[in-house]
Amino acid sequence: MKVLAVHPSALMYTKVFLRLEPLGLELVAGAARDAGHDVQIIDLQVETHKDYWELLESFKPDVVCFSGNYLANVPEIIDLCRATRVRYPDIFQFIGGHSVSFIARDVLALSEGAVNCILKGEGDASIGLLLRALEDGKDLLTVPGVVTMTGEGPSPVFVESLNDIRPARDLLRHRNKYFIGTLDPAASIEFARGCPWDCTFCSAWTFYGRSYRTASPTVIADELEEIKEPGIFIVDDVAFVHEEHGMAIANEIKKRGIKKEYYLETRADVLLRNKEVFKVWSEIGLSYIFIGMEAVDEEGLKQFRKRVSLDKNFEALDYARSLGLIVAINIIADPDWDRGRFEAVRQWCLEIPEIVNISVTTPYPGTEIWHKEARRLTTRDYRLFDIQHAVLPTKLPLPEFYEELVKTQQVLNTKHMGWEALKDTAGIAGRLLMKGQTNFVKMLWKFNSVFNPKLQLADHMRKARYLMPIQPDVVDSVDRKDLYVHGPGGRKTRALDDATEQFVDKTRMTEDACAADS
Repeated sequence: MKVLAVHPSALMYTKVFLRLEPLGLELVAGAARDAGHDVQIIDLQVETHKDYWELLESFKPDVVCFSGNYLANVPEIIDLCRATRVRYPDIFQFIGGHSVSFIARDVLALSEGAVNCILKGEGDASIGLLLRALEDGKDLLTVPGVVTMTGEGPSPVFVESLNDIRPARDLLRHRNKYFIGTLDPAASIEFARGCPWDCTFCSAWTFYGRSYRTASPTVIADELEEIKEPGIFIVDDVAFVHEEHGMAIANEIKKRGIKKEYYLETRADVLLRNKEVFKVWSEIGLSYIFIGMEAVDEEGLKQFRKRVSLDKNFEALDYARSLGLIVAINIIADPDWDRGRFEAVRQWCLEIPEIVNISVTTPYPGTEIWHKEARRLTTRDYRLFDIQHAVLPTKLPLPEFYEELVKTQQVLNTKHMGWEALKDTAGIAGRLLMKGQTNFVKMLWKFNSVFNPKLQLADHMRKARYLMPIQPDVVDSVDRKDLYVHGPGGRKTRALDDATEQFVDKTRMTEDACAADS
């Protein structure tokens, strides 16, 4: 069968700071190709809807699959599915990915028959089974993870081994368009999949059932040797949770003499626990590290159930600085913030050398705060669920909230972008331009055209064609069984030694709750 895999357009944040290759879609495409199918990929982050229609006409696919990882992309995906159904009524269309896995029935209802099914869970595990069922004319509801308007198949399954799946990187048509910071161009790679923690604002753990699986250091090094890009973004939700695994990858890289520059995300407590791993990685090319602090006070940390003390957060920043790493931090702005709170955060951001990004508390399906806050939503427009818009009631009038938010985000622009950034990165920028890489340099002056309180406020005024269903009453407590896409398999699904498992439990919640969820 001919299969076209589609990634939707860029979101607000990715229009400025980064544009990452669609690794998840490449993995799904690779799995489909391994199953014997003819596959093409189009990424609408770097191509246009016109390109999409031209590719449909020239390639003539039997199946079109869309990546539904982000809630804000849902309207665009549905529009494309509906338009494709009109022009090409015989094409089978389905959507997979992180976000749609939590709202499968809602998306199917909005598509009004344009979408044949949703594939929940790990798409690279089930796409071969789905395509085989289509070819053989079998009931789709025999395929794990399939949801249609008439029913739901067996529970989603995991890929048997992360060592056996390879992304179809060769199918991406504009690889020089992907970057993160000065890593331009940059490829993405997966060392581990899943997250063993359980933060209230995050759905990574509910998607993967608190599992944590790793790829072989040898397989990872093989993949790194094949990647042509000099920059590498490690997509793991929390990098180097398992010290031994992180060190083994580093040793394999050193043994082979692989020269790359790396960017990763981790937690402050993981960094402090596994200092030696991060030290070794800083010596083999780790340049950037992103730490999701989320809050700068103890009350905020408690709210997000991040059991990392402020002292530990600041200790982690000090240690990262000592390694010469460029550190980026995320702080979540609560809708309850007033002017004084915004001002205090601004002053803190100005006093530290790190890059500080400010996002907005956003309840996402699959998170605990979704179940507790969804009834309070001030909008049901999917497009506004991008962590840059306020979708819950704000203490300040909404225009003032956005003014304060952007004023606070401007600290990042003032300190780390425009001419100020160019002074520090002139050599890097010059070398990139000599090679024809313009992503990073263009980024430096994009902030004000994207982050604008008037534009953000105007987004609320747009007529929404697709609305989330009205949610049930707010609940005080959540049954975790209602959150999971892949059901929790307990300790056996986490590739962690006992000491690391105990560390995770101590840093995520109370022991009683751990016992109930392990």
